[in-house]
Amino acid sequence: MLVPNTATGLLYEVYNTLFPIVEEEMKGWEEKAAAIPDRELQLQALASIDSKKFHCQGGAVFALLAGMKYEKAIRFIVAYQTISDYLDNLCDRSTSLDPKDFRMLHEAMKDALRPEAALQDYYAYRSEKADGGYLEKLVLTCQAALKDSDDYEQIQEYCLELWALYADLQVHKHVKVEERIPRLTTWYKENKDKAFGLSWYEFAAASGSTLGIFCLVSYAMGGKMTASLPQHIMYSYFPSVQGLHILLDYYIDQKEDEMEGDLNFCNYYRDDVELLERLQYFIHLAEDRTRDLPDSTFHQYIPKGLVALYLSDEKVESLREGKQVRKRLLKTAGMSGAFLHYNIRLYNKVKLHSVGRLPPTEC
Repeated sequence: MLVPNTATGLLYEVYNTLFPIVEEEMKGWEEKAAAIPDRELQLQALASIDSKKFHCQGGAVFALLAGMKYEKAIRFIVAYQTISDYLDNLCDRSTSLDPKDFRMLHEAMKDALRPEAALQDYYAYRSEKADGGYLEKLVLTCQAALKDSDDYEQIQEYCLELWALYADLQVHKHVKVEERIPRLTTWYKENKDKAFGLSWYEFAAASGSTLGIFCLVSYAMGGKMTASLPQHIMYSYFPSVQGLHILLDYYIDQKEDEMEGDLNFCNYYRDDVELLERLQYFIHLAEDRTRDLPDSTFHQYIPKGLVALYLSDEKVESLREGKQVRKRLLKTAGMSGAFLHYNIRLYNKVKLHSVGRLPPTEC
């Protein structure tokens, strides 16, 4: 499979090639989630699939970098993202506030990146344990996919570095409310060398994305890895693309997080003006840092696509100055960003895969 180098080609492959496979993979995991014996674990597993399906759809775009192994890449991406979303639900809506519990749960994401790793008791520090092997099956699926990649050894340390940041974030942001900010700011100070001058909440946001891992794994599966590429991907995706990804995610969830009492990093900007300026900064930074990657045109579409995807969510309509922010950010993302946004909104409105088979207007 060739990596698309136009917005039209990208959307065609996404709707016609990737989404049907993602749908099948997610259907299988939904069936397994429905069979979880413990009611609480079952509810959280099903809720994470139902409400966060678009995370898997968006992540699957990176499978286009895997060449003929794109189906294997999708299998990994869907399984790994499903672990992430499931564990996020367990921590967000948790019956526990124990950091040891959160740390142990996220060992599953680490083991999923280590093909030879033995499974662990990921529920060791919580009362709910009977998941019918659901989490273990997700881990094993990731491991099996990675074993099929000859180049995985070249990227494993980088994947684990991104996992470590992700896991730290998930632990620190889900503990008792009064402990969250002190833990996050201390963690930030300990990692100042990785923060690239960002604020503590922007560094935390950049740590909460799985996109860098998906990019690394897809290139490795496609046999395109070179000695310098893993470090180049890290530089290009962390913190710029990953920061933009999660800040947009938090941006659209502001009202929901306020109602649920969840931490939202967008609340720490001085005002909406600063928030908009920083989102624009991340767009420009992501475009600049991905410019020299192989398949650079594809990577340039990623920040544009993130803006297009998240601002297509109906939750934007309910936010203060939401329509104005969307207008400004789409302008920053350029014509291609606006084109992708229009097509995503059309797809969401119709909610049928047949929309993807309509030839979009060339951009």
